[in-house]
Amino acid sequence: MTHELSILDAHPLGSGPIDRSKLVECIQSCFDCAQTCAGCADVCLSEEAAAELTKCIHATLDCFDICAATGKILSRNGSINGDITRAVLQACRTACKTCAEECGPQGFTRRHCAVCAGACRRCEQTCNTLLASLAQ
Repeated sequence: MTHELSILDAHPLGSGPIDRSKLVECIQSCFDCAQTCAGCADVCLSEEAAAELTKCIHATLDCFDICAATGKILSRNGSINGDITRAVLQACRTACKTCAEECGPQGFTRRHCAVCAGACRRCEQTCNTLLASLAQ
């Protein structure tokens, strides 16, 4: 059992109208993506060609911030507001899509960018899945 699931199980309000398994998966992928983006940005900044990677670095840092914020907001299950939840999920999937599109082509020569693009695509998908479940 994950920590996220343990916390949801302990919450007196439960997970409310949100599917717990989808919520937990999204929280985990947000934090995983944030960590991966931070690492990717650090590696890009350490490369000799860092100046050529400006767009990639900005995309990874934006994605890092948005994914971390989304994971934090989703973790506060007791105060979930449907409008805010939808807005952060939409922002997160947009940041992930943008970052994956920027890092993806770099991944042919930079392994860290390929890993980052993969984490972003997974996070984008879990945000889409959770968003779809909220619409029901």
